[in-house]
Amino acid sequence: MTAHHPTRRNILKSAGGLTAAMALGAGGVLAAAPAAAAAGNGFGLSIVDRNESDYRMWYYRFRTEAIGWNPAVNVLLPDGYHTGERRYPVLYLLHGGLEDFITFDAHHDIRGLTAWKNLIVVMPDGGRAGWYSNPVTSNVGPRNWEHFHMAQLLPWVDANFRTYAEYDGRAVSGFSMGGFGALKYAAKYYGHFASVSAHSGPASLRGRGDTVTHWANLSSAAVELGGGTVYGVPWDQARVSADNPVERIESYRNKRVFLVAGTSPEDIQGYANESVVLDTQREFRSHLHRVGIPHEAHEVGGGHYVRREQLEADINGVIARLRKA
Repeated sequence: MTAHHPTRRNILKSAGGLTAAMALGAGGVLAAAPAAAAAGNGFGLSIVDRNESDYRMWYYRFRTEAIGWNPAVNVLLPDGYHTGERRYPVLYLLHGGLEDFITFDAHHDIRGLTAWKNLIVVMPDGGRAGWYSNPVTSNVGPRNWEHFHMAQLLPWVDANFRTYAEYDGRAVSGFSMGGFGALKYAAKYYGHFASVSAHSGPASLRGRGDTVTHWANLSSAAVELGGGTVYGVPWDQARVSADNPVERIESYRNKRVFLVAGTSPEDIQGYANESVVLDTQREFRSHLHRVGIPHEAHEVGGGHYVRREQLEADINGVIARLRKA
């Protein structure tokens, strides 16, 4: 099994549509790995498969009580990682619905976009429709993606790689469902990320007649939770509010905020996805503007997909904002 193309799984279609406690305190710092070396178990994660033969892309698959199957992660290292003792900032890059941890490598040239840039990129599994949440109900065993990412994977990365294990050392970004996950994690875990980005990611759970909450429940029931739901039926209103970016606006203060939405979807599916994205991002931006929180927003032509030029601009902005290697 290779770091970037594990044979047991087919590459999922990269449409990434919507259809488809914290491990560290605000100032917490973990001891990061001193050198390039084989990663070990810890933080509730047991490595069951790995490939560290590629110079940059290291692959791991874990057994964890948080997830009922063995999720994986690709860790993309800087070109110079193996030649010194330098520490690096980290970007957590979250995939969209019906995608998986290989998506940004297989479809979006993440290696090329980060070539000779001093940044570690962590790309974890997040479920076909996991919504970066611990669901209210599941009929297929545990699917606690939020716990896996924030209480297990994040401290595991800091312990096994030479990172800056601090607020100014981390960014989170994502596409579609992953863009929502990035906005959610950045606010809910305020002290963990200094930069947050959403590429065609919805930014309000209650906007457009609660469309995104309905979408999360319906898609997770259909392809992730065997009829269970992320937010419950009836909804767990406290959980919806806790996850809703629009209800946590002050949590984005003093962060870099980068948003991308399309304005001209080409087909019905793209319209269904991106029209909701555009409306909820505009709602979110209006609240940021109301309280004076700076942000960078791009409304661009096209529909619901990752735009290479915007992803590249985002990566460069992340590097500019975070602590330098």
